Amino acid sequence: MSESPPILSLRDVSKSFGAVRALSGVRLDLYAGEAHGLVGENGAGKSTLVKVLAGAHPADAGTLTVDGKELALSGPADAQAAGIAVIYQEPTLFPDLSVSENIFMSRQPLRGLRRIDAKAMRAATSELFARLGVGLDPDRPARGLSIADQQLVEIAKALAFDARVLVMDEPTAALSGVEVERLFSVVGSLREAGAAVLFISHRFDEIFTLCKRITVLRDGRWVSTDPATGLTVEELVRRMVGREVSALYPKTAADVGHPRLEVRGLTRHGVFEDVSFTVRGGEIVALAGLVGAGRSEVARAVFGVDRPDAGEVTVEGRTLPPGDTAAAIAAGLALVPEDRRQQGLVMELSVARNATLTRRWSLSRLGLLFGGAERAAARTWSERLQVKTARLTDPVSTLSGGNQQKVVLAKWLSTEPRVLIVDEPTRGIDVGTKAEVHRLLSELAGQGVAVLMISSELPEVLGMADRVLVMHEGRLVADIPRTRADEESVMLAATGQATGQAAGRATGQGGTA
Repeated sequence: MSESPPILSLRDVSKSFGAVRALSGVRLDLYAGEAHGLVGENGAGKSTLVKVLAGAHPADAGTLTVDGKELALSGPADAQAAGIAVIYQEPTLFPDLSVSENIFMSRQPLRGLRRIDAKAMRAATSELFARLGVGLDPDRPARGLSIADQQLVEIAKALAFDARVLVMDEPTAALSGVEVERLFSVVGSLREAGAAVLFISHRFDEIFTLCKRITVLRDGRWVSTDPATGLTVEELVRRMVGREVSALYPKTAADVGHPRLEVRGLTRHGVFEDVSFTVRGGEIVALAGLVGAGRSEVARAVFGVDRPDAGEVTVEGRTLPPGDTAAAIAAGLALVPEDRRQQGLVMELSVARNATLTRRWSLSRLGLLFGGAERAAARTWSERLQVKTARLTDPVSTLSGGNQQKVVLAKWLSTEPRVLIVDEPTRGIDVGTKAEVHRLLSELAGQGVAVLMISSELPEVLGMADRVLVMHEGRLVADIPRTRADEESVMLAATGQATGQAAGRATGQGGTA
């Protein structure tokens, strides 16, 4: 415990939304020069607590003090004035504005007759990016940025405040190892400058690496705050979920069948080149690599979202027309995208409507979609995946991140796919839900589904994959069987340093071509 008083303190903070108690009696102390970890399952109250700190949700009870002075935050402007900056888990950028305009929204530097000084804004943005080690163009529109780049813009936006309290809600969920190290370096410099950092993550290695103390929330209540040095992952998980989690990666053996997905010479100029691999029924094949290696882009081309310049995709021997998602779905392909909010869900629609979007024609009669059939189908999959929602008619935006992910899975699993592509399937979800998703993938493989899993989390790759395909700078460079896959072999390949494992044309036999 620091000898100096905390910069920020919460005492007995509670917040309800109607009859739902999101926070109850939560306490928290943040000290200068210290990173403090906050962990808990989805629905534990972390996001609500973040919004209380950001001034977006006023607390119903309790006190918030900064430098010993009690504050009532009536809006985000009050939080910013108090020196509190928040990096949210989901990027909130204006897509049609430039990167620099997003960073300095409502705080643009002015010149002359109160005109925006675009040159000064670009220069300040370039300085922030240099501090982060980012090569983004300040004048580039935010539309089309990858999740990782959007998150880096959000980080730059928060750093532009020169905040004394920096709240980081899952800032590394879509970042590569190199980008995470860069972020950690920035956090270190902020701590040295006397800032207090609240770091929220489902990645325990990051929590233990970065944080001096860790607070656990469960069901909206404070459970504990302890020095990180006195905790283990097992103890932290037990406190979070209130039970033992014996198997985070419940991989079970499955009979490997015939090739279901075959990709040959797939190319998009400037993005990826000559990518070839096979996924067989009963296999979980991981596509690993650093952010920017082209993994998600390959998945989009396989599914027909993007049209490749060369190559072919076949499903059970049937060649798919390039750039045709309808043909891919008809052939038995399903894609769970990385960005569930922008690409996987329609946030304004109900849970039931989202869960059945891929089946609207089969549930229709004479062109009319009947609500009863829609709700029945949605209820079936919601129960199978244990989606926690008060009503299927509620907007999907009201669900936690983990439950939103389950709805995306329900939408595609209801099509009974033969090939399932999942892009970052557990990004930003808690340890309990993560284990459920892993168990589901293992069960699907056991039923003969071919699973292609894209993941930036090495423990997930090593724990779930029968084979690991590794991409580096748009090329497939390694095909590593489960028996030989470890962190060193995957990272060497991902950084272009592997030798003797080149696999420009992976055979799908668990070895190199």
